[in-house]
Amino acid sequence: MQSFVINLLNGVSYGLLLFMLSAGLTLIFSMLGVLNFAHASFYMLGAYVGFSVAARTGFWSALVIAPLVVGCAGAAMERWLLRRVRPHGHLAELLLTFGAAYLIGEAVKLAWGLPALTASVPAVLDGPLFKVYGAAFPRYRAFMMAVSVAMLAVLYAVLRVSKAGLIVRAALTHAPAVEALGHNVPRVFTGVFAVGTALAALAGVIGAPLFVIEPAMAESVGSIVFVVVVIGGLGSLGGALVASLIVGCVQTFAVASDLSLGEITSTFGQSLPPAWEGLTLAQLAPLLPYLLLVAMLALRPRGLFGQRDNDA
Repeated sequence: MQSFVINLLNGVSYGLLLFMLSAGLTLIFSMLGVLNFAHASFYMLGAYVGFSVAARTGFWSALVIAPLVVGCAGAAMERWLLRRVRPHGHLAELLLTFGAAYLIGEAVKLAWGLPALTASVPAVLDGPLFKVYGAAFPRYRAFMMAVSVAMLAVLYAVLRVSKAGLIVRAALTHAPAVEALGHNVPRVFTGVFAVGTALAALAGVIGAPLFVIEPAMAESVGSIVFVVVVIGGLGSLGGALVASLIVGCVQTFAVASDLSLGEITSTFGQSLPPAWEGLTLAQLAPLLPYLLLVAMLALRPRGLFGQRDNDA
């Protein structure tokens, strides 16, 4: 029971971190129709900028400054790059963000070098928050979960309740009418892209103390984020949340499991080749999200809560 509860808490906390990262990508796609391949690179950039700021002014300053800096970089990318290629269609936008991901990666290597960096947990968040059956749950993971939930509440309030959210949604489908009312639609789109990249940077700052900061972190987490977004449904924040929790819990429980494929298949009266029987779920854990992705695309291509077509 102890192992189950701790794994569940760890899986939920990891899933909420994935949601924090995938929320920005979902927001950009749902509002602008842009599948931003550079999103994970902005996550990496946020981790590096946050590390540098925290080294000088502390973690709490980094939590504010890094998203602002990266959000401004995202706004510049939308204003001077994406806006120029938008008339040429979504393929041009996709290819541009694909190239931007490599440019950001190389810029990070030039600015911070190749060695991995380690971010420290702030003293006030260090140590256990509570114990479950004698096992401690870290205070920092609880903080990460709280920030993710708060971010979801703010996004919902802004997009569904506030006047700004109404303008953004109207600009997506009725841009001429919104412009006739005196709103600058291109500036609205720039703001949405900036907010999406800032959310990725926020995830980078918060996730940095739990993972190693390195130039390859964008590649390692980027594919998982796209798995989450596709499983949840392109453009659906609720779907991204559910898919993040599913992927986080599945991977966490798989890593902690010592079951082998042979033991699992034997319960169903099936057998596997000898070379496969010894494989454990922990060894297969990195493949499980992609198996979920393939299954979802085969059974329900639009995802769990997808409302928007892939070519929208």
